[in-house]
This record gives sequence, C-alpha cells and structure tokens, in this order.
Amino acid sequence: MARIPYADLNSGDVKPLVDRIVAERGSVLHLYQMLLNSPPIAEGWLNYLTAVRQKAKLNGAIRELVIVRVAQINGAQYEADQHIPIALKEGVTQQQVDALADWERSNAFNETEKRVLALTDQMTRQVHVDPKLVEGLKSDFDNQEIVELVATVAAYNMVSRFLEALGIHSDDPR
Repeated sequence: MARIPYADLNSGDVKPLVDRIVAERGSVLHLYQMLLNSPPIAEGWLNYLTAVRQKAKLNGAIRELVIVRVAQINGAQYEADQHIPIALKEGVTQQQVDALADWERSNAFNETEKRVLALTDQMTRQVHVDPKLVEGLKSDFDNQEIVELVATVAAYNMVSRFLEALGIHSDDPR
C-alpha cells in the first residue's frame, strides 16, 4: 500500500500532463499517478524515461534485460511486473528471465549480455564500475549506446528507489 495518497488525475493542474501520459503510455500507471503529486517532477521524469525507453538507439532487449535486473537486485516487484512482459516482447527469452538471478552461472546469456549484466550489477550494488568492464563494452556498443546503457541502469535504479520508498504496488487501489 502506498505511503502517501495517489494524485487526483482529474485535478486541473495535472490534467494536461495526464493527457500526455495517456497519449504516450496508454494509461496512467501507479508510478505516474504518484509522481503527479508534483507536476514538475512528473513532467521531467516523463521526458527522461521517454528518452530512455522510446528515443534511444540501445537495443530494446538489452534495455529491458537491464531494467528487469535492476528491479530484481533492488527488490522492486512493481518494476519487474511492468517490464518482464515488455522484455519478452523485445526478444528476451523466458529462459533468460528465469536465469537472471544467477546470470553469471547461466548459459542463457551471450558474452555481450554478460558484460551488460556485470555493468548493471556493479552500478546498482557498488555504484563504482571497473574501468575494464566499460572498456570491454566498447567492442559491443558505440559511444552513444554506452551512454544510453549507463543512463538506463541509472534511470531504473532511480525508478526502483522511488517505488520502494513510497510503497507503490501494482495492486494498490487508486
């Protein structure tokens, strides 16, 4: 159960942003309904996450693999619930989803995916990343994709921390 009330979607000051969210995302998820308690934060969040998810060059399967892994490490079930179906649509296999918790020992991931998951784990758990790991990613991705990869890990750590701090869950009544 959320720790503070969700925003009123019919309030005049949030209505234009609600309409934009519905146009871009199809509906207002619990996350955005909570964010709408602060329209400036909701708008900035929407702009950033739209860039990460819909405008970036980074491969969708890699992006979603990272997002689900961040959710898993941070215990953010809402985030995982939202992104596992997207991951499967982007080409992540069910075998990979099932093996994600123990990816280092799994043969479900290729070497590029393992480097991406190592980056995700290091950024999420230690913040600091081994420079050799970033160097290794240069053989898999160009500079734009590396920036987008790092930005995706960072962004979804932000998402999971927001969700968990405010106790946002998929089954919350709104």
